[in-house]
Amino acid sequence: MENKEDLRVLADAIREACIKAALEGYEDAAISGLCHEGAWEAAISAMRKLEPDELLKGYQTA
Repeated sequence: MENKEDLRVLADAIREACIKAALEGYEDAAISGLCHEGAWEAAISAMRKLEPDELLKGYQTA
């Protein structure tokens, strides 16, 4: 079983990936002319498109 620190590292990596995807999705949508609500929906969509296997790449269990 992973220790608490391993889980914290994994959780931090997932959080950062979600934030990055949301910011990029929002910015791309806003640049394309979407209103705030449309850009927000694009940000949520970008997070939903994150692939779990990609998020776990490089993370190894002991």
